[in-house]
Amino acid sequence: MASHCVGESDGLTFYLARPEDYDDVMAISHDIYGGMDYLPHRYHSWITEPGRVVIIARRDEKLVALESGLVVDGGETVVVEGLRVSPHERGCGLAGVIQTFADGYVKKIHPRVKSKRLTRGDDPGPEKLRKFALLARRAVLSLWGKSEGFDGFVSSLKQKLLASGVSNSSFRPLVSVQDSGALQAVLLDPDLPSRLQLPGAALIQDWQPLRLVQSNLQILARRDLTWFIDGSGEKPMFLSLHTPLYPVPFDGGSLRFNIDLYGTDPSLAKTALTAHLDRVKSDLQGMVVVHIYMHQTLWKELQQFCEGHEMVRQFRDYWEQLFLERDI
Repeated sequence: MASHCVGESDGLTFYLARPEDYDDVMAISHDIYGGMDYLPHRYHSWITEPGRVVIIARRDEKLVALESGLVVDGGETVVVEGLRVSPHERGCGLAGVIQTFADGYVKKIHPRVKSKRLTRGDDPGPEKLRKFALLARRAVLSLWGKSEGFDGFVSSLKQKLLASGVSNSSFRPLVSVQDSGALQAVLLDPDLPSRLQLPGAALIQDWQPLRLVQSNLQILARRDLTWFIDGSGEKPMFLSLHTPLYPVPFDGGSLRFNIDLYGTDPSLAKTALTAHLDRVKSDLQGMVVVHIYMHQTLWKELQQFCEGHEMVRQFRDYWEQLFLERDI
């Protein structure tokens, strides 16, 4: 048995993923997530990331499935990501097989893990949801356009802020946070989850739900994130972050840009969205898809705020990010 083999079940052999498995993983990933698949970009960093397990399943040496889990929350939780099954094997229960095996393997090497969390962008229906606790739903606003249109789009958002009085001197400012100590003080404030109505008392960074504990701040520090907070006092009422741009297969090759907004103040949300787009507009190339994740009460105002530009338009109707948890 190969040294990277970790077990067998239901006619499958399970292995820890290696760099040389990349082409086989991509072969089963065609059109995953409607072309928004992050794994082509992240696969090689995933297989070396501390605390992460990436398992592949082979049948007769042919790769047929993959699942990954990142151990977080001080070793008590595994965040499940990246599940995919070969198109020829879908609908046959294979996803459940690799999930069961991965749960057991993670528990074996991280015995303190007691629950698993995941986020998903589709509603699986009541039958599957019965297996999980639904901790939160977040609204998602999606935009798209060619890179050359974003400079004008950001300028139009700034003009709307000025016209509404949001940018006047009496308005609470948003400030960029670059000092790690200052950011840690904000994130570890025990009142922050309730003030910002964090989903499930967690911060979801680009689909990864993390409780605000010290060990998870080390994970966030690896992500090269850009942060803005409400700078009006020691108890901010708004916080936002964006993940660096990354390529996805959509439309023959596009850039994906994810912005996470926390808080319920519409004016601060509009200011934050504008600030994040302004920060990256000079780095955009080709087709760009922007996903903005937020409290459900913000969606309509932000959707209207972004309307009216001919080169950057809404990409999808209202949709949601579901945050789920179950014991393992």
